[in-house]
Amino acid sequence: MHQVSYTKRNCTDQNKIETFLLQERTGVLGMISDSLPYAVPVNYVWHNGSIYFHGMGSGKKVSILSKNPPVSFTIYKEHGTVMDPVPCHADTSYMSVMLFGQVAKVTDSEEAAAVLQKLLEKFMPQYYSHPLTSTLIEKYRSGMDGNGVAVYRLTPQDMTAKENAVAANQLFNGEAQ
Repeated sequence: MHQVSYTKRNCTDQNKIETFLLQERTGVLGMISDSLPYAVPVNYVWHNGSIYFHGMGSGKKVSILSKNPPVSFTIYKEHGTVMDPVPCHADTSYMSVMLFGQVAKVTDSEEAAAVLQKLLEKFMPQYYSHPLTSTLIEKYRSGMDGNGVAVYRLTPQDMTAKENAVAANQLFNGEAQ
């Protein structure tokens, strides 16, 4: 794993990173679009060592990824503001993971169905009584644009993780000290 420059914040605990990737719900997908960066928040699932996300089978994200598959993906969680008697030393408690690699569209309907099922289980546990099938995924068409759902996989080539973990009593709670 690539080291972060502020090594005091570097997180190398693989169990903590894995738990974080499994529990968090949204990440920011950073793409290269012509001459400007383009970043969009997406729901994701961490499955078999890869980030998976989905969307409509058309649109800006689909267009960019088809031309420029190198991406970054950032997941972060802020825990609060860290108090300090010196104003310039106030800080933020957080955990973040950045992944870098190439995105590939999932073309296997069995893999796509399995990933979409994982997304449903993560975001709507026990809501649907029947699992998704590859046949449904192949035949599904969005009412918004008539396209099928697109599922993407980012298998990281590099990853960094940072954290500033502090005790809850060190976080600002809205009251002056």
